Parts: sequence; structure tokens; C-alpha cells
Amino acid sequence: MTGSRTQPDDDRRRRFELLALPHLDAAYNLARWLAGNPTDAEDIVQDAYLRAYRYFDTVRGGKLRVWLLAIVRNVFFAWAKEHFSGRTVCVAETPAGENAEIDETMWSSPPPDPARHLLESIGSDALARLMEGLPLEYREVLLLREVEALSYKEIASVSGVPIGRVMPRLFSARLALRTLWQQQGETDSTHAAPARLPGAVSVQSASALLHPMN
Repeated sequence: MTGSRTQPDDDRRRRFELLALPHLDAAYNLARWLAGNPTDAEDIVQDAYLRAYRYFDTVRGGKLRVWLLAIVRNVFFAWAKEHFSGRTVCVAETPAGENAEIDETMWSSPPPDPARHLLESIGSDALARLMEGLPLEYREVLLLREVEALSYKEIASVSGVPIGRVMPRLFSARLALRTLWQQQGETDSTHAAPARLPGAVSVQSASALLHPMN
């Protein structure tokens, strides 16, 4: 009887490893960008994968990566509430007065960006440093869209927000990132850059990140 129980368990574990482990890097990237350091990110991912394995049989369809990232996000917020609740602050949604400008830009061709030609020179280290200066919600949406290439619908599923909020949030995140880049250019100092964040986007992606719409 013991052997009959072990066989299904082994099959289930192998199936989980086969389907879930390929998304380990994406899970770690999200945890790293949210938590801000590798040690906490590893703990968050480990907890998330234990939870995912526990409820693996409830997954339906081919959206395992989205399901896993949603678990990572939920584990992070539970961890942050317990350890650093005062440090984890989400930005408010875009004020209503800004909606008209955002909607006009989202549903039409993006206007020429005067800074776009300068963005080609931004390296991954500099971009990672800028990302660290963004609010949590902005880092999350930029990572999910620009690094993990999730659709707006998938980002909404991971973040637990209506899909109608994803595009304005991404728009605002790109503008905020561009503002930080411009401010850094004005006050550039000789301080050494911090270590690169895992999952930082390539130089080729910098232009897309800092352009309001792509």
C-alpha cells in the first residue's frame, strides 16, 4: 500500500518540476525586484513554490507562469506585511485629471519623444539603478511587461487589478522612469552604481521602457 501511494506522489512531483521549474527565473526576478535583495527573494520564491506544489492540482489551462507569479506576489506582500510593512508602500492610482491625456496617448500613435535618441546609451546597470528609485507598483508592472513580456490581461491576473488599470499604470511607470533618468542626468555624481538587479532589461529594451507607449 505504501508503494501505491508513493508512485502517484512521485509522478506528481516530477510533473510539477517539469512544468514549474522552467519559470523559476521569472519567479525569482519578480521576488528580487519587489523585495530588493537576493536573500529575501530566495526565501519568498521557496515559500511560493511550496505553496504552488501544494495547490498544483487546482491549476487548469496553460497559464502556469501567470499563476506562479501571482503566488510569488502574494507571498511577497504577506512577507512584507510581517517584516517591513512600514517600508512597503504602493503608489496611488493615476488621478482622474490625468486620464484624458493617458487615454489619448494609449489609443493613438505615441507622440515623438525628444529623449528617445538618448535612451540608446543607457546600460542595464544604470537602468536597474533607476528602477530601484521607483515605487513598488511601478517596478512590478515594468518587470512584468518589459522583462517577462506578459500581456495586459496576464499582468492584471498577476497583480490582481482590473485590466483597465494596467495600461495607465504602465504609462505612469514609464513616465516616472524617464523622469528619474532625466533627473539623474542633471545631478550625476561619481557614486558607484549598485549591483545589477537580476532580470534587468537589455540596452535594446531601454528605449521601450522609457517611451510612454509601445
